[in-house]
Amino acid sequence: MARAIGITRIRVTHFAHEVRDLGYEDRLGFDLVYQPGSVLPQSGSILTVETDAGVAGEVPGDCDARAARYLLHRNPLQRDAIWHDLKRAQRGRLNAPPGAVDVALWDIAGKLYGAPIHELLGSWRRKLPCYASTYHGDENGGLSRPEDYAAFARRCRDEYGYPAFKVHGWIGAPIEREVETVLAVRREVGDGMALMLDPAGAFATFDQVLRVGRACDEAGFFWYEDAFRGGGISQYAHVRLKDFIKTPLLMGEHVRGLEPKADLIGAGATDYVRANSGVDGGITGVMKLAHLAEAHGLDVELHGPSLAHRHCMAALRNSNWFELGLVHPMVSDNRPPVYADPRWTDLLEAVDEQGCVDVPDGPGLGVDLDWDWINAHKTGEVVYD
Repeated sequence: MARAIGITRIRVTHFAHEVRDLGYEDRLGFDLVYQPGSVLPQSGSILTVETDAGVAGEVPGDCDARAARYLLHRNPLQRDAIWHDLKRAQRGRLNAPPGAVDVALWDIAGKLYGAPIHELLGSWRRKLPCYASTYHGDENGGLSRPEDYAAFARRCRDEYGYPAFKVHGWIGAPIEREVETVLAVRREVGDGMALMLDPAGAFATFDQVLRVGRACDEAGFFWYEDAFRGGGISQYAHVRLKDFIKTPLLMGEHVRGLEPKADLIGAGATDYVRANSGVDGGITGVMKLAHLAEAHGLDVELHGPSLAHRHCMAALRNSNWFELGLVHPMVSDNRPPVYADPRWTDLLEAVDEQGCVDVPDGPGLGVDLDWDWINAHKTGEVVYD
């Protein structure tokens, strides 16, 4: 039986920061690209879940009023019961409970038991191999040509030690440039570096998806991700694509929750399974997806960097790469420095000489937040008690 403790207060602290030389691309205005001289306002939040045991879960993220009212006075160690209740509350929307809430509950558990989350999950490794995951291509002299991506891939390998590199190409650009980028990056780095491509739904036709997919075959890419305009959710389209290309497909970034991703696997629509603690139900959701993938002989790949993902991947046999991004050769300090130790901020230079990141050893998430910085950039706070 779980310890008799309860949640006493929930606090969401909002903050603002700025990123230089980054803005939204001009054509549609949806995707972030390099824009020299621009200043991009950004916002974020920290979720704090306090308990009567004197420990609190602290994690980047948010919690709405409905979830907060439900959580008050509940036992934070009853994570799976809470996970299923909040999952039902999200039905028809995300099909998964709020990820930040679940991560905060795991942070509480680790602090109560004096152990890092990865140890509670059954950790087996302490170094996580990374891939550098780029911003989308631009027309502003940053990632504007196939040669720019090729040079950046080489720099990520030679200067920082990355063993893998993922291209996010252009939005609405000529498909020939995308094909040439795939081939140019492979020519530049040779055979020793793992390469991936994520068009993020930018291609307009099946012909374009197929042409780039065949280039990925030629260049020996590790995976091809979410190329279709529908956001990578069509099982039928991906099954048909697999009839024509050999490169493994990674699908599921925009498919939320356990059961829909089980259907993807059952349909044979993906070769790697995407999981994201933020939208797939936190650490609990990621581990459920990882075990689902394992039962089908597949690997799970975590979307985006976070402390939660470091802890999860440390406990997963069937996961290959930690996504370090988004990164760009001319954009730096693009993530808010909410941690006291900058090693955990997930910037381009966060990897060691072997292109790996470490896993925190402190209790819970294992890293102290920089409340001096957060409070200095604070824009508001919501408290539920």
